[in-house]
Amino acid sequence: MWDAIVNILFQILKFIQSFATDWGLSIIILTIIVRLILTPLVLKSTKSTARMQVLQPKLMEIQERYADDPQRQAEEMQKFYAENKFNPLGGCLPLLIQMPILVALFTLLRSLDTYFEGQTFSFYNILPNLTTTPGAMWAKGFADALPYLISLVLFALLTIIPTLYQSRNQTGAQASSMRTMSIVMSLMMLWMGWNLPAGVLLYYDVSTLWQVVQQVFVTRHVMEKAKAEEEARLANAPIEVDVVRRERKARPHKKN
Repeated sequence: MWDAIVNILFQILKFIQSFATDWGLSIIILTIIVRLILTPLVLKSTKSTARMQVLQPKLMEIQERYADDPQRQAEEMQKFYAENKFNPLGGCLPLLIQMPILVALFTLLRSLDTYFEGQTFSFYNILPNLTTTPGAMWAKGFADALPYLISLVLFALLTIIPTLYQSRNQTGAQASSMRTMSIVMSLMMLWMGWNLPAGVLLYYDVSTLWQVVQQVFVTRHVMEKAKAEEEARLANAPIEVDVVRRERKARPHKKN
């Protein structure tokens, strides 16, 4: 199965190269095609995450109420999911489905010279060799390495922008923790990217830039709409947790 996915991507890249004529441009086109294919999964994951955020207070209420009875807590949680037609893994499954495609694409780009023997892989005059690494180019001098270093810096910066964007909605310790994590991740990307082929860096730069644009202009609106729809649904159809809470509040009043 893994080889089949890599082979499909290889055939697509080969077809793109037949009319794009530049390997860097072919990688960019392939990356956009993959991102377009995965967009429905990303949007589905976003909607699931939005629903989870709306339902989170109710879930926490159940967890607190049955904190001393794990079995009852699990039963009530399962009942809650069934009543609200909610799959707690809904936000994860689309991402898991994406991973084989993305890793297969990484495998293909890392081994371009193996799949396409006897060719020169360049991105116009910007990156003369897409199979070499920033580390290898650094040994040839700063001038030769400069475009590769720029690609590497973009690789690190674009990776952390989505996390920093999300931290805007957080406050206090959580926001600080997310920013610290972003800085650490950026340093890790610099370290990892130093020995990654430029073709892989180009793919990740374009792919993450797509993710950033999608997050700012698409994902945010999808999440806001999904939250509004879920809140409206809950308002029109109160769930059992609310009924139980109201009954418990009413009982002492009746005794008095």
